[in-house]
Amino acid sequence: MASASGVALSLRGKVAIITGGSRGIGAATVRMFVHAGAKVIFNYHKAKANAEKLIAGCGGDSKCFAVQAELSSAEAAKSLVDAAVSQFGRLDCLIANHGIWPPQDVPVDAMDIEQWRRTMAVNLDSVFGLIKYAVRQMKAQGRSPGDSAAGRIVIISSTAGQRGEAFHCDYAASKGAVISMVKGLSTELARDGIYVNCVAPGWVMTDMSQPAMDDPSTRERVLSTIPLGRIGTPEEIAAPILFLCTEYAGFITGEILNVNGGAVLVG
Repeated sequence: MASASGVALSLRGKVAIITGGSRGIGAATVRMFVHAGAKVIFNYHKAKANAEKLIAGCGGDSKCFAVQAELSSAEAAKSLVDAAVSQFGRLDCLIANHGIWPPQDVPVDAMDIEQWRRTMAVNLDSVFGLIKYAVRQMKAQGRSPGDSAAGRIVIISSTAGQRGEAFHCDYAASKGAVISMVKGLSTELARDGIYVNCVAPGWVMTDMSQPAMDDPSTRERVLSTIPLGRIGTPEEIAAPILFLCTEYAGFITGEILNVNGGAVLVG
């Protein structure tokens, strides 16, 4: 809605699940959603101290709630959706942000089958489960008063999901698969008032990318592929996610929003 000071991106009265919320892009998104008026539930795997600090900074459990959950299967996702409904009564937004990126370069003929299965389990199977159970809840509860949307889903993919990534075929395949899910689900769920979009980051300064950025040769190689000449910040990814969950994105579904400094154009 518009305000005297400009345009406000408001999620007042909404409830959101944000996976991988204890650090990096997830934590930045949690903070932005709470600031925009949403109540947020997020999961963490091992970073309990980070999760507790984030909750305190967001105003306590009445605004932001954390669940310890390892999202490595479709079945594991159901408990997180159930927890959101139990804690806050409904579910309006799902942000599937969690994922793993095995950092070692591995040729396909040397890749361990267990690595492939693990990457798919976390990056794809659990995302399917989250969407399955979130959509079930969104359909059951219907639209809130005055809202044209019954729900909004944003999946975090990657530049690698669009142009591939040599020596990381598992990661690229999983991220490409969720892009296909977005395209198919956006048309499937439009009649139900559920919007499905994707934000595709490139390199972002997070714990996952820190080892690569600390290596001078890798950093030089990475920056040479980004037209803007730098990597992104978590907040620069969180803001587009927030926008896609507001009324101002009311005519956007099935979109792949690239937030990567132009990198996807030169790969």
